[in-house]
Amino acid sequence: MDKRELIARAAQEPEDRLLLARVLDKYEQMERRSIPASTGFLSPREQVMAVSLLNAAGIREGYVLDGGYEGAERKVLSFLPDWAEADSEALAFLRAKFRGADSTLTHRDILGSLMGQGITRERVGDILISDHSADVVVAPSLAEFLLQNWDSAGRVRLEVSLIGREELTAPQVQVKEVRDTVSSLRLDAVVASAFSLSRGKAAELIAAGKVAMDHVPCEKGDKPVAEGAVISVRGLGKARLTECGRVTKKGRIALTIERYV
Repeated sequence: MDKRELIARAAQEPEDRLLLARVLDKYEQMERRSIPASTGFLSPREQVMAVSLLNAAGIREGYVLDGGYEGAERKVLSFLPDWAEADSEALAFLRAKFRGADSTLTHRDILGSLMGQGITRERVGDILISDHSADVVVAPSLAEFLLQNWDSAGRVRLEVSLIGREELTAPQVQVKEVRDTVSSLRLDAVVASAFSLSRGKAAELIAAGKVAMDHVPCEKGDKPVAEGAVISVRGLGKARLTECGRVTKKGRIALTIERYV
């Protein structure tokens, strides 16, 4: 299978092909020069496509996905030659402290201020908001520029410094446990249970393209859901099927679901 066919099969949308071509280019660059090569930050959906592409090309080792901390959403894909264990230069970490005791900023405020600097999304990883600061994972080539030029987000003044990976303030994930039974492990049934919807409403959302399973959009309500699958619904949030339990006397399947709140 040639390069174009590999990319066409892995792409979910026509516009994904350029991204996937860049992924293969980075792999070929590493092979040719025998030095680490990294992509920009990839969304969870893009990570799924990239790994699918590499698997189809027979590339199953020699690369890592890294977002700076366990549970990171946006990650850089780094290709490593045999002599390299990790590409420690693929990421940089900044802390932006909010000046003023009453200053508060949201994820959108921080991201908007970075975009206002002319920075593209692929050069910025996760943004971790705390009470009086935000930790930001960025491409190393951005670090010095931001240290010198990023001093505000809207009307809030910022004090920006370089920090180590180990200093990142990772978010505490909060979940609500949902226990229910379903007639089958169809996507529409699991979505209905996870988000307290009717089966019909869940089916409508799926058909409208608002549901993704394991970061891949799915418009088929009868798609089987496996234990461990992550389901996201646009506008409602994200949930994970943590356990498929016993079958009840009425033939229904007991489920345990974690819904992120």
